[in-house]
Amino acid sequence: MSAWNDFNDAEQQQSFDLIPKGTVAPVRMTIKPGGHDDAAQGWTGGYATQSFETGSIFLACEFVILDGEYARRKMWSNVGLLSNKGPAWGNMGRTFIRAVLNSSRNISPQDNSAQAAAARRIQGFHELDGIEFMARIDVEKDGRGELRNVVKIAVEPGEPGYSSSGAPAVQRPAATYLAPPASSAPVNSSAAQAQRAPVSGKPSWAQ
Repeated sequence: MSAWNDFNDAEQQQSFDLIPKGTVAPVRMTIKPGGHDDAAQGWTGGYATQSFETGSIFLACEFVILDGEYARRKMWSNVGLLSNKGPAWGNMGRTFIRAVLNSSRNISPQDNSAQAAAARRIQGFHELDGIEFMARIDVEKDGRGELRNVVKIAVEPGEPGYSSSGAPAVQRPAATYLAPPASSAPVNSSAAQAQRAPVSGKPSWAQ
C-alpha cells in the first residue's frame, strides 16, 4: 500500500459529461431520510422530507446506474408527495412510483388484473428504498442554471429499452403477487408474505 502522503498511484479524475437525454439504464433508487412522518397519510419510517421554504413534502431520492457505459454514475431527484399549491405535485409522484413498480416488478401498465393491482401496492416507503428498475435519463437545469442529469421516467414493460435481458435482476413476475381481498386492502396473508421478497421496515440508513 502506498504511503498516505504519496498520491502518484492514485487514479486520475474521470470526466463526468452529461449522460445523453433519453438514455435508458438500470438504476437503484435509495431514499435520503428527511424525518417527516404523517401517520394519517401512511408516511412513516422517517423517509419523507418537508421543505422549509414551501412546506411541500417529497421523497429525496438518489439513483445509481447499475450497469452499462455509465455504471456507478449517480443522479438526484425528488418524488412529490404533497404540495400546498394543489394536487399536481403529488399526482406526478404517484404516477412515477406506479411506473417504478411496473418496471421493477415486470407489470405491464395495461395489466389491470388482480395480481397486477396487488403488485402496485406497497406496505410503506421501505419497499421503494433500494428498488431497482429501468429508467430513462433526462437533463434539466438546477437552481444555479447548470445542466444536470435527473430521473423522472421509469421505463415500463413493452416500452423501447425494456426487455427480459435488460430488465433489473430484481424484477418479479406478476404471478408472484396474490390477488387482493374484496376490500382492496393490502394482502396480509402468510402465503402472500412468503411469496414476496422480504423487506425491512427500517430505512437503509438505519440498518
